[in-house]
Amino acid sequence: MDYNAVHMFVTVSQTGSLSAAAERLGVPLPTLSRKITELERALNVQLLERTARGCRVTEAGSRLYDHASGGIELLQEAERTLLSAQTKLMGRLRLSIPQSFEPWWELLGAFQRTHPDIQVSVYSTERRVDLLADGVDVALRVGAIADDTVVARRLLSLRHVLVASPTLLGRLGNPAEPNDLDRYPCAAWGSTLEARPTWTLAGQVQQIKAAFTVNDYVHLRGRALAGDVVTEVPSFLVVEHLRAGSLIEILPDYPFPESPVHLVYRKQRHLSTIVRAYLDFCRYHLAIVEERCTLPPSTL
Repeated sequence: MDYNAVHMFVTVSQTGSLSAAAERLGVPLPTLSRKITELERALNVQLLERTARGCRVTEAGSRLYDHASGGIELLQEAERTLLSAQTKLMGRLRLSIPQSFEPWWELLGAFQRTHPDIQVSVYSTERRVDLLADGVDVALRVGAIADDTVVARRLLSLRHVLVASPTLLGRLGNPAEPNDLDRYPCAAWGSTLEARPTWTLAGQVQQIKAAFTVNDYVHLRGRALAGDVVTEVPSFLVVEHLRAGSLIEILPDYPFPESPVHLVYRKQRHLSTIVRAYLDFCRYHLAIVEERCTLPPSTL
């Protein structure tokens, strides 16, 4: 027995006409009519009587409807259950984000509250991971993307700022230009022990006599809050401190260049449902990050 044809017959019985059933099922009327005829031939009974107003179920058709309609409803309920389960995403999402990118922590928390059955594994690192070799689904990267093997979705731009505590500036005064930094204790981000750090201020590269270097911006923020140093940090790490006055942006007329922020994933024909859900969530909830990256007006 053609169970698809039985489904069509049940729908005709419920709607009272072939055309209404065809419209409900989204199939051409000739196809539905042919399938009903084939079902009648297979069962060797007449199921429907055509009338001027539509069609009427025969006695044999009524018996088939009584037995089949409940089964059709059970199948439809099973289909709805499966589709519902598919919308409830489950699985693992493997991410890479830069160290200390605090605003993204808030976004990830919101994502998991929306999709509690997705397990998120985050690899936090300063290096640019190899998505394939490191098994990463999506990476958050700051800076230009020069890799034609990946897709990069640009999200926003951010920049770094020079900051110092009011205590330090009260003792040494405010620098007026980059060359004045030579008389300030400076700390800088550095990925190697040998590298001499540089800051690009208003397009000009400034070599820094750093008293302290570390590859951890949170550590640099802590030294600035303690009143020990002038340092460079990403805007999102100090926005709240600048608003509260516990840190002050210095040399605002000599800004660092802006850096683009991208979500990066491998080129492939079909993205997984989980990866697509994450990418869409990030796009629609980007305000969580943007608010934390927006600098207040300088107080200098």
